[in-house]
Amino acid sequence: MDLNFSGKQVLVRVDFNVPLDKETLKVTDDTRIRRALPTITHILEEGGAVVLMSHLGRPMKKLKEDGTINKEMFSLKNIVPRLTDLLGVEIQFCDETVGEKASSMAEKLKRGQLLLLENTRFNEGEKKGDEEFAKALASLGDIYVNDAFGTAHRAHASTTTVAQYFDEDHKCFGFLLANELKNASKVTNNPQRPFVAIVGGAKVSDKMLLLDRLIDQVDTLIVGGGMAYTFMKAQGGQIGNSLCEEDRLELANQLIEKAKKKGVNLLLPSDSVVADAFANDANFKIAPSGLIEEGWMGLDIGVYAQAEFANVIKQAKTILWNGPMGVFEMSSFANGTKLVAQAVADATKAGAFSLIGGGDSVAAVNQLGLAKQVSYVSTGGGAMLELLEGKELPGVKAMGGFEVEN
Repeated sequence: MDLNFSGKQVLVRVDFNVPLDKETLKVTDDTRIRRALPTITHILEEGGAVVLMSHLGRPMKKLKEDGTINKEMFSLKNIVPRLTDLLGVEIQFCDETVGEKASSMAEKLKRGQLLLLENTRFNEGEKKGDEEFAKALASLGDIYVNDAFGTAHRAHASTTTVAQYFDEDHKCFGFLLANELKNASKVTNNPQRPFVAIVGGAKVSDKMLLLDRLIDQVDTLIVGGGMAYTFMKAQGGQIGNSLCEEDRLELANQLIEKAKKKGVNLLLPSDSVVADAFANDANFKIAPSGLIEEGWMGLDIGVYAQAEFANVIKQAKTILWNGPMGVFEMSSFANGTKLVAQAVADATKAGAFSLIGGGDSVAAVNQLGLAKQVSYVSTGGGAMLELLEGKELPGVKAMGGFEVEN
């Protein structure tokens, strides 16, 4: 953000893909909007005019019965009231993304004014990375700022293709995207040790590349959530009716063997909270994770696992957390995730760097009021996951890459 925005028209890609109440269409979680405010405010205060673009939901996949887009449900007009409250300035809204009206409204913008364009995904060219659509978007600004980390892993027109119409002196990252990359680099480039990664969630297949890469980097890899039972069964354990990917058993064993060869401490939950049904009011008890009876399923880490995981986390100097330890949505099976969240916060207070890498882990620290007690909470689940897997994000590459300042 070291460009001069004074007197310039600045096209800013933000990530306003936020949840809306189905009845009122009001924003129910404004986290992503608030995280974009520093970039928007900075440009306005420097005397620039801002043209905002974003997507919202998947309108092309949820067409109305007559085959048309449900513009009421997916319109960015629904974001205007909350954005107005947060920014404290008038928001001009254009009900098209590109076209004569969009061009006219953008052209009339004065210093310190802001225009929000309609949902980029109302145009089929967005997800295709269409050059004509991107060129039309590019015509709306003198400078292009990409601040949408949550979509940086998508080679879409408004995140990637559009950047080719601006030279290096007329495009840059916004504060949010730069911070995401900077903080991710703290766990991918020479992290302080011990480095502990905590990976949860339902399936090994969803995080296969992440697990494989982390074994090359960490001192301890903690595996929780539903994916832990695939590892348990791979080692000959009895897991009852717990979630298991049968086609990933060999992979699980390969990861276990790789960890041994690398000297990485791969920790699986020694005990589990098991239930007789996938329901919050099910009967539940504690059982060894490798000795779960038929008819019972593991839905959270047990008390011994909680204590062991917390002890390891509190000794860490670098922590990455991606994914819950159990069925966090159900209060009966949320304790493991809550305890891990508190342990991460405690370790951070003691001087560790902690990165919460998207998804339900973010929901956990937010719900527990611990977001300000960890080092960094990412706004991008899929983008952060791909970044940690070692992939180059199209939205970053299109801007000329990112160099971390030492």
